[in-house]
Amino acid sequence: MRRQFRLAAALISGLAFAAMVAPVADAADPVKIGFNIWVGFGPLYIARDKGFFQKRGIDVELIIKEEVREKFGDLAAGKLDMVAGGGGTSLIYLTAPDQLQYVAATEDSNGADGVIAKNEITSLADLKGKRIALNRGGLPELYLATLLRTAGLKESDVTLVDMPGDVVGEAFIDKRVDAAVTWEPFLSRAKATEFGHLLIDTSVTPGVVFDALFARKDFAVDHAKEVKAVVDAWGDAVAYFDSHRQEAIDLMAKDMGDWLKDPKTFAQMLDGVRYFGANENRAFFGTRDKPGPLYESVRETIAVWSDLGKMKVKVTPENIINYNFVND
Repeated sequence: MRRQFRLAAALISGLAFAAMVAPVADAADPVKIGFNIWVGFGPLYIARDKGFFQKRGIDVELIIKEEVREKFGDLAAGKLDMVAGGGGTSLIYLTAPDQLQYVAATEDSNGADGVIAKNEITSLADLKGKRIALNRGGLPELYLATLLRTAGLKESDVTLVDMPGDVVGEAFIDKRVDAAVTWEPFLSRAKATEFGHLLIDTSVTPGVVFDALFARKDFAVDHAKEVKAVVDAWGDAVAYFDSHRQEAIDLMAKDMGDWLKDPKTFAQMLDGVRYFGANENRAFFGTRDKPGPLYESVRETIAVWSDLGKMKVKVTPENIINYNFVND
């Protein structure tokens, strides 16, 4: 989740998600999946290197796209068939109600992100009137706005202090703000101070900060077999991770590279993340007749972004959740 915090400004200010008029790739072409460098997307490499994509009868090309605007622009232009990205933040790119389809969840933040606050702030309601540091736009703003709604508050009830994501935690440690939306190591550092504590983290707010695999609507319809194969291979990869954890971490760190190239760093980042395998996805999605937690999460996210004036079109969970691929 931290990787999207750092890209959040680009996500909000990026170009609008173009109409889905791109040509559909030929069935013989590899399925092109774009994603940014993040531990949550590591099982894609397991699926490739361990032959799970091949086992499911497809060829897949994995493409790193660090800039959110580029990732979604390439999806719209037909240069990508699927993307992995923020389960909530991706919605602000919609310019038609059903352009994107949720086809699987990749992982959930499970304590990796949270809100730190001064000791006298003991509840979300106590944030009223306080100065809160965050990298405005994207996940930090979505997470905070969602939390404020549960306490009957709005953004206008607090003072947001916008700053780069990597310095948000430091601003709290330096006592420049009353609270901050941040991640490790600042969650632990706040708890170690005499004046601060962890107010709340994502371990108690499941389904708010999560990532997902998306497909263009036209690709999901015209290449349903390929999308299903990608989702099934993802489930195979998560199962392999569960039974071969250290080997899987070594593989993912090597392939992902960059700031995650050290397996120890990769493992540390995984501490606050929970992968969604086949069973978790079935439970999270549910069915069209009996929706799971994803439905309410998407509904709430649409409401939050709409209140903040970020949504470009009216959309409902029914428009964008595709239950077909996680269920047999």
